[in-house]
Amino acid sequence: MTIATPTLLYIEDDEALARLVDRGLTRLGLRVVRAASGTEGLERLKQGGIDAIALDQYMPGLDGLETLEEIRAIPDAPPVVFVTASQDSKIAVTALKAGAADYLVKDVQGDFVPLLHVAVTSALRQAELERARVAAEAEIHASRDRFAALAAEREVLLREVNHRVGNSLQIIASLLHLQASSSPQEDVKAALTNAMGRVAAVAQVHRRLYTSQDVNSVLLNQYLDALLEDLRRSAEGNRMSRLTLKSEAIEIDPDRAVAIGIIVNELIMNAVKYAYPDGPGPIDVELRAEGDDLVLSIADKGVGFDTNRSDPRSTGMGQRIVSAMAAKLEASVERDPRHAGTRILLQFPRARAPAATSQASAAAK
Repeated sequence: MTIATPTLLYIEDDEALARLVDRGLTRLGLRVVRAASGTEGLERLKQGGIDAIALDQYMPGLDGLETLEEIRAIPDAPPVVFVTASQDSKIAVTALKAGAADYLVKDVQGDFVPLLHVAVTSALRQAELERARVAAEAEIHASRDRFAALAAEREVLLREVNHRVGNSLQIIASLLHLQASSSPQEDVKAALTNAMGRVAAVAQVHRRLYTSQDVNSVLLNQYLDALLEDLRRSAEGNRMSRLTLKSEAIEIDPDRAVAIGIIVNELIMNAVKYAYPDGPGPIDVELRAEGDDLVLSIADKGVGFDTNRSDPRSTGMGQRIVSAMAAKLEASVERDPRHAGTRILLQFPRARAPAATSQASAAAK
């Protein structure tokens, strides 16, 4: 904020020269108060109301440089214009290094008064700019702190939400398991077991997010390992005791992790039901990165896929779910014809392509 009538403290032991400066600067729009020594000037400064200081070098007691040092030690001290009759440039350099805003050589006739006015006005402007800069930086820091606090609060809330959602989904999965165990009908039991696996796949994502340091991504190797352990525990007759996982430590966003988990669940359950009619066998899950893409493989060494043979137990629901989740991932789905048994390969981008997102937004508009 610009000061209407700035007050200048002029520390000068020459009374006649001080009166001359007072008259000249008053005409130019400054209010001048005088101190006859460095000590007196420091005492006046403590009373407040001073916007700038003009400081003479040669004075009894504290000289100008010593007084300047005392002034600079005061918090938020006004700017100081150093004034001396000496032509020695070393004094100027010393004063500027000590913190003076400007330096001026005076004369006894008062011809330097207009120059002093310019120097004081410039020092006041620089001080105002510095105060504005400090205030702006303080506001930036305060805004940054507020943002960090809000981000931390949001993260805590997200963790709590993920915790509660994960717990709720786990309860649902447990209820489905109980219902499946008590049902005498095999088709109902199978349908409930499949539903339980799908719910567990989603619940594991929320569990990962709750226990992870990053609520915006999921480590796929840890997620798939936990998901497969859930499937082992839920399998009747320990049919998936030979279930194995080979996965790189890949981070991905939660939505895509859910789609991957559901696909893995469906393809494993399909292999459990159809690949080994005579008993449990190995089912291998592999996830690896290839450039910007991820490749997911679910393979068994069972009887293989026969397009001419259909199982009466199949409803086609699993295949429809895999197709829907593959579309969500923008994945290609292929069956490996060289594999002894059945091997399904999915390849998809690690993240949704920005172009696709933009096109979808444009279409929505």
